[in-house]
Amino acid sequence: MEQLNFAYPATRAARQRAHVGVVGSGDLEILLSPLPGQQVEVVIRTSVDGYGQIWKSVLDRFFTRYDGAARIEINDFGATPGVVALRLAEVVEVSES
Repeated sequence: MEQLNFAYPATRAARQRAHVGVVGSGDLEILLSPLPGQQVEVVIRTSVDGYGQIWKSVLDRFFTRYDGAARIEINDFGATPGVVALRLAEVVEVSES
C-alpha cells in the first residue's frame, strides 16, 4: 500500500463536495471537498506500489484543465490511467452541478 501526495495551483473555489466510484478490483473512488485558498491537495492511497510517476503524469494533464481549490482523495485498487482520468472528470462534473 502506498500513499502519494500532490499539490496544484487553483484560481477559484470548488463548488461543492462530490463522491464518485467505488474501491474494487480495477477501480477507484474519488472524494472532492472544497478548500479555501488557491490550491488543490491530492492524496492517493493505492494498492499498487511504484507508479508515482504515472500518477503524476495523469494528474499534471488533468490539472491543466481543472482549477478549483479542493482536497481530492483517491482510493485506488489498481485502476488504469484511463479510468483515473474518467473518474477525475466525473467527480468535477458532479461537484460543478
